[in-house]
Amino acid sequence: MSILKVARMGHPVLRARARSLERHEIQGDRIQGLVDDMIDTMREYQGVGLAAPQVHESVRLFVAGMDGDDDALPLVTLINPEIEPVGNRVTEDWEGCLSIPDLRGRVTRPHDIVVRALDRHGRDVEMQLSGYPARVVQHEADHLDGVLFLDRMDSFESLAFLEEFSRFWSERHVPEE
Repeated sequence: MSILKVARMGHPVLRARARSLERHEIQGDRIQGLVDDMIDTMREYQGVGLAAPQVHESVRLFVAGMDGDDDALPLVTLINPEIEPVGNRVTEDWEGCLSIPDLRGRVTRPHDIVVRALDRHGRDVEMQLSGYPARVVQHEADHLDGVLFLDRMDSFESLAFLEEFSRFWSERHVPEE
């Protein structure tokens, strides 16, 4: 297992649409190793999600997971995800990103979603998510389309460096996604 270098805002890989993976590619050593390394990298940097383009791999794959009572999202690997909002409810909340270190901003996203994807074994999965887990999955899926959380902000008035966010805005620490 390896800790991978995280691409930072400005690197072209973060702005490109990643290519879909074929089922036969998923079981190969390359993709399985990439998944393992991404999980290690996400944990090393205390993130709750990490998309393949963030580690310089332009494929439609991300890992995500966090522990907690109300906000729990088990560790998942989602490949070629498709997201569908459920209902019209949207919420605005803080987001951060390993590729945009030390910045936080408020982003409006659908509160409830269904995500359909392949898991790390190439099996079809479908998950219904709400609240923070839905936000994490949407944030990571955006990376697969070359979209950063800054692109989703309605206003830059909430944009803050982590130190100021922690001093003035944080009710709870917002992990980097």
